[in-house]
Amino acid sequence: MIPDFIYNPPDVPLDILYQDAQIIVVNKPAGLLSVPGKLAGREDCLTSRLQAAHWDSLLVHRLDCDTSGVMIFARTKQAQGFLGQEFEKRRAKKTYIAEVYGQLTPDQGHIDLPLCADWPNRPRQMVDHAQGRPAQTDWQVISRTAQTTRVRLSPLTGRSHQLRVHMLAQGCPILGDPIYATGKAREYPRLMLHAETLSLHHPASNAWVSFSAPLPF
Repeated sequence: MIPDFIYNPPDVPLDILYQDAQIIVVNKPAGLLSVPGKLAGREDCLTSRLQAAHWDSLLVHRLDCDTSGVMIFARTKQAQGFLGQEFEKRRAKKTYIAEVYGQLTPDQGHIDLPLCADWPNRPRQMVDHAQGRPAQTDWQVISRTAQTTRVRLSPLTGRSHQLRVHMLAQGCPILGDPIYATGKAREYPRLMLHAETLSLHHPASNAWVSFSAPLPF
C-alpha cells in the first residue's frame, strides 16, 4: 500500500457467483483487501468475510485491494493444491477490463516488458530489462472517448501490478490508480480495473469452466 493509504473497506454483502463442494467463486468489491493487511486496522478482508460465512474457504490467489472482480477459493486442501497449480502452470486464463487515460494505440497489441520491485518506492513496481522477471500482456481496445480508452487486458503472466505498470509503460495509466496515475488520470473514485473473467479446470471433474463478474463501471 502507499504510505498515506487509509483503509476504509466497503460495507457490502458477499457477492457469491458460484459454489459447489470444491470451490467458491466471489465477486470482490474494489477497496477490500484479499487477505488481512500487516498493519493494525486492516484485518477486514474478503478471505475473513468469506470464512465467516463458509468456514472451509481456502485462499488460492489474490487481487489488489483497489481491483474488483472474480476470485476463486477452494473448499478442500486437495482443491486448493489443484487450483494453485492452475495458476502456477499458467493454465488459468484471466481477462480484465480497464479504463485508461489517453488513446491506447493500435486497437490491439502485445506487451513484453519484464518487471521488478522499485525497492525505494515500494509497493511500486517498474520495468527493468536487467533484473525484471518476464511479464506479458495482450490488449484489445473496446471503445474510446476523447480522453480515455476502454480496453480488455489478458495477462499471460501474473506479476505484481503487471497490468497497471504495462499500461503506464504505454503512456496510458489506468484511471484512478493511486500509485501510478497522476493529474487528471488520478481523479477518479476508484481504480478503473476489474477482473472480468476467470477460466480454468475444475478440481473435481477437470472440466474447463469459466466465471465472470459484471462490470461495475
